[in-house]
Amino acid sequence: MKLRIGGRLLLTCSILCWALASVSLAEDKVPTTVQPVPREGGWMQRHEGFNKRVAAGDVGLLLIGDSITQGWEGAGKEAWAKYYTPRKAVNLGIGGDRTQHVLWRLDHGNVEGIKPKLAVLMIGTNNSNGADNTAEEIAAGIEAIVKKLREKLPETKVLVLAVFPRGEKPNPQREKNAKASELAAKLADNQNVFYLDIGKEFLTPDGTLTKEIMPDYLHLSPAGYEIWAKSIEPKVKELLGEK
Repeated sequence: MKLRIGGRLLLTCSILCWALASVSLAEDKVPTTVQPVPREGGWMQRHEGFNKRVAAGDVGLLLIGDSITQGWEGAGKEAWAKYYTPRKAVNLGIGGDRTQHVLWRLDHGNVEGIKPKLAVLMIGTNNSNGADNTAEEIAAGIEAIVKKLREKLPETKVLVLAVFPRGEKPNPQREKNAKASELAAKLADNQNVFYLDIGKEFLTPDGTLTKEIMPDYLHLSPAGYEIWAKSIEPKVKELLGEK
C-alpha cells in the first residue's frame, strides 16, 4: 500500500515498521564478542594503569588476555621475572575479560604510542561460559582483536594462543574452546600473525587436567606458568629476533 502526499510517495506505517524490524534483526545478529564494551570498578582502574605504563614507553613485548594472563603477577611471578621482565614485557590481562572487553581496551589507550616487537594473545574462555557464545562467535571475537592489533600496531607481530583447556576431564566447554581455537588458527599468515596450541602440555596422556597444573581446573599454578613460558619460548625467541 502507498500513500501519495504532495506528489511524493511515502511508505505506509506498516512498511516502515517492517523495515525498522529488519534493521533490528540484522543488528541482533552481530555477536557480543565483537562489540567493544568497558567494565566498571576496579577493572577501569587497572585499565587506566595499563595506559600509564605504556605511556612511559620502553615496551618490548605484550601479553594480552584475561585472569589467566593477569595471573603472571601472582602464581606466575617467578616465571615472569625469568622470561619476560628482561624483555620489557607488559601484562595486559584483566580477570573476567571477554573478547569485547579487550577490544574496548585496545581502542582506549592500552597500546597507544608503543611499538613492541610481539603481542601474545590468549583470550576467549570467559565467552564460552554456558550458552553465552558459540565457538564461531568466540573465534570472531579473537579475529576482531587480531585485526585491531594489526591496525594499532602494524610493526608488531601477533602470536595467537589456543584457548587453554579447562575442567578436570574433557567436557563440552573445553570442546567449544578447542573449536574456537581451530577457527582462530586460520588467522595465521605466518608473516605477521602466528598461531600456537600448547594445550596438550598441560594435560596428562588421557586428557586429564591435574590440580598441580591448574588448582581450580582453570587458573594456572606456578608449575603451570612455567609450562606456559617454556612451551612458547622457542616461538617467542624467533618472533623477537633473538638468537
